[in-house]
Amino acid sequence: MPHLIDCIDTGVADVAETVSALGEEGFNPADESSLSGAALALRRLGNNREFLGDMLVDGLRERQREIGEVNAYGAQAIMLARLPGGHFIRANIWPSEHDACFQASGARSFVYGLPHDHNFSFLTLGYFGPGYESDYYEYDHAATIGYRGERAGLRFIERSALSEGKMMLYRAHVDVHAQLPARSMSVSLNIVRSDPAEAWIDQYGFDLATGAITGVLNSTSTETFLRCAVGLGGDEALDLAEHFGRHHPCDRLRLASFEARAMLLDKAARDELWRRAERSGSRLVAAEARLKRSKADCLA
Repeated sequence: MPHLIDCIDTGVADVAETVSALGEEGFNPADESSLSGAALALRRLGNNREFLGDMLVDGLRERQREIGEVNAYGAQAIMLARLPGGHFIRANIWPSEHDACFQASGARSFVYGLPHDHNFSFLTLGYFGPGYESDYYEYDHAATIGYRGERAGLRFIERSALSEGKMMLYRAHVDVHAQLPARSMSVSLNIVRSDPAEAWIDQYGFDLATGAITGVLNSTSTETFLRCAVGLGGDEALDLAEHFGRHHPCDRLRLASFEARAMLLDKAARDELWRRAERSGSRLVAAEARLKRSKADCLA
C-alpha cells in the first residue's frame, strides 16, 4: 500500500511559501532528501486551515476571472500551483454518497469503485473530513504485459481511510486502490510528480474479482489524433500508421495504429491485419490481436 509518511511539524505555510520550499527541483520521490522536503512542505500547507477556504471564496466572489486560468478549477480537482519540471500542487474534493454532486454525477465521476494504479508518484495529505476509504493492493508492474484480461497478481494489503492529517506516498506502478466514498465531504492535498515520459507509460484499471487488467485509463492524444487521421483518409496517414505499427517505441501507439487501420477494412482484411499484428514482435500488440481475432470468431 502507499507508504505512510511520519512527518510531524507545527509550522504553517501558504501556497506561495510551499512552492518556494519545494525549490527548483520540485518533487522527486526517488530522492530521500527531496521526499523529506516535500513532505515537510505539504505538512505545513496542511496546517494552514484557512488558505483553501479563502481561495474558494475569492474565486466565487471574482467568478474566477483572475485566478481561474492559473488554478484550473474543476468539479473535483483544484490546481493550486504548478512547479518547475511540470510538477504541481492540487486539492481534491471527495463527496459522500449523500452530496448532491455525487447523486447528480455518479460514483465513477469521482473514481469511486474504479480500481486503478497510477503512472506517476504523488504525496497526499488528508486535509479536511474523514477522507475516502480505499481497498489497497500491490502488484509487480514489470511482470505484466498490459493486455486486457491479463492476471496482474494483485495482492490485497488492507482497507483504510485517508483521514485528516494522514500523509502517504502513492508509488507509481506499485500501489493499486479501489476508492470508496467518504462518509462526509472531504478534501485531500497532493504534491504530484509529473514527467512527460509518463504519458507513454500505461495506467491500468483492474477487475478485483479476477485480478485482471480491464484496460488502459490514460490514452494519449497522439492515439486519438492517429485514429482521426487514418479515419479521415489519405495514403499519407496510412503510411504513417504502418510505420508506427512497425517501429514506434511505445507498444500502446503501435496497437493504436493497427486499431485505426482495422476500422477501414472488411472482416477478411481485418483478420489478416490482426494476424500480422500477432507477428509484430510486441507482446502487448500480439496479445491484443489474439483477443480481437477471438472476439471476431465468437461473433461470426
